[in-house]
Parts: sequence; structure tokens; C-alpha cells
Amino acid sequence: MMATPHAFVGAALAGVTLLVAPAAAPAAMAAGFVGGIVPDLDVAFDHRRTFHFPIFGSVLAAALVLVAVLVPSTATIAVAAFVVAAALHPVMDHLGGSREARPWLRTTDRAVYDHYGRRWLPARRWIGYDGSPADFGLGVLASLPVLAFADGHLWNVAVASLLVSAGYTVFRRRVFDVWDALVAALPPAVLAVLPRAPDSVRSDESERDR
Repeated sequence: MMATPHAFVGAALAGVTLLVAPAAAPAAMAAGFVGGIVPDLDVAFDHRRTFHFPIFGSVLAAALVLVAVLVPSTATIAVAAFVVAAALHPVMDHLGGSREARPWLRTTDRAVYDHYGRRWLPARRWIGYDGSPADFGLGVLASLPVLAFADGHLWNVAVASLLVSAGYTVFRRRVFDVWDALVAALPPAVLAVLPRAPDSVRSDESERDR
């Protein structure tokens, strides 16, 4: 899935604090928004593995929610919201498409790495691929409570994110065509510092090793 559905779902869940701790809600929603995005920073490393923790993240999130309930404050609630959103991110990826550069080709079933089980979880494809119309629709739906209740700064970020997501959705199937053309034109020294696109297919030996 795109980063924006993850961010909006995280912020929307954090919006529950409006009912129980309204003073902490702005910080919690902002933390949930950022927490939903953070795992995808591993796109520069081993995408959907380095910062994606579907099991360990969920355990930590549950513990921090308990801390926020027992010791409620803006800080504990915001930290819990951040970690809950970050933990939910790989779970959502598991339900979406594979991690490959062109997931509509379905050349691999890898969705997200389970560090506890030491294996790749398969793509369920409830959302076909990141940047698909369904993915964008999920982001729009999850953005509604954010747009309704967020403060000015987060509201502006949310609107900008929706606009970027709309553009990405329109051009999604061309993104890596442009990337491949760019890579072909760049010198090796520049390519060495750029992140790689996720591999589409790996050998059987590589599958066992990873």
C-alpha cells in the first residue's frame, strides 16, 4: 500500500483519543500519521523487512497502549499512537500486494517479513497493489476523520498527501519505467548511492537464505 493509507489509518485510530483524552488528541493524531509512514523508510534498505515488524511491533504496541491507559498523558498517548500505527503498517502490507516493483505482475508472493517466524508473509492482495485505485480509495476513506477533526497543520499535510497520492495513482504503472530509464542514464557512482527497486524474482537459494 501507499504511505498515505498507512498514515491516515494511523491518524484515524489515534482520533479515538478525542473521546477519552481530547487534550492529547492533536498530538496523538499527528503521531499516528507519522508512525504510519515510518516503516516505509526501509525502502532505502531492505523494503518491508528492515523496519517492518508485524509480530514484535504488535506486542510493543499493546504494551504501550497499556502504559497510556495506566499513566495517561499527552506524551504516553502520543508514543502509543505512533507505535500502534507503525505496528499496523506491516499488517496492512500483509493484506495488500507483494513488495515487488510491479506488483500487478504477481511474480512473487512476498508481502512483509515476519522477524519472529523468520519468513516472508504472503501477499493477501485484498488491495491489489500500492497505488491502485482501491489503495487510493482506502486512503480517501481513512482520511475523512482526519480532515474532520485534525488541527490546521495536520489538515494541510493531509490534503497535500491526498493530492500526491492521486498523482501517484494516475502514474503508478509508469513510475518504474521512468526509473529504469533514469537508471540507464546515470553513471555508476550515482547509482551506488540510490536505493534499489525491490526485486521481482529471486532464486530458490535466495528464497531459502532470506
